[in-house]
Amino acid sequence: MPTPAANADGRARYVLVMGVSGAGKSTIGRALAERMGGSFIEADDLHPQENIRRMSEREPLTDADRWPWLKAISEAAIAEMNKGGGPVVIACSALKRSYRDVLRQALSPLSIVHLSGPVALIRARLGERHTHFMPIELLDSQIETLEAPDEEEGVSFSIEDSQAHIVAGALQAMGFSRHGVGEA
Repeated sequence: MPTPAANADGRARYVLVMGVSGAGKSTIGRALAERMGGSFIEADDLHPQENIRRMSEREPLTDADRWPWLKAISEAAIAEMNKGGGPVVIACSALKRSYRDVLRQALSPLSIVHLSGPVALIRARLGERHTHFMPIELLDSQIETLEAPDEEEGVSFSIEDSQAHIVAGALQAMGFSRHGVGEA
């Protein structure tokens, strides 16, 4: 995968931490935002109530359900960038390239950090979550929907690696280790 996108000073403005539910997007995203001195957006917090209801009832979302959500994510990220100057790290499944294209159109440059791993590990993680609206029963539909960002700018990490390894690798790929950000 090519090196993630960066602005003129070599740093990412927007970072998308993507993958299926249970991959660790929020954990890695928060850690990256903290280490980069930026802000963090949890895309799940921006789902319309109807989307949450549907997922809670074990009904997969359609593309039509996701377009307004992706627009809300983009608007929130731009507002956050305007407040703090960035970078803005977004934890969002962004399972299809078309979803990432919507984000990329609004948020430039957009670096991608893709988290993936064994289905058994992801299932185990989802089984331990009791407060999230995304049920384990929808994991298979997410895996079927996933279009890995193989040809897009970004980096991929196995969730079998430690959080410290993933964060350090993502920071290095985005040029932050060269700009005074300490090691994980």
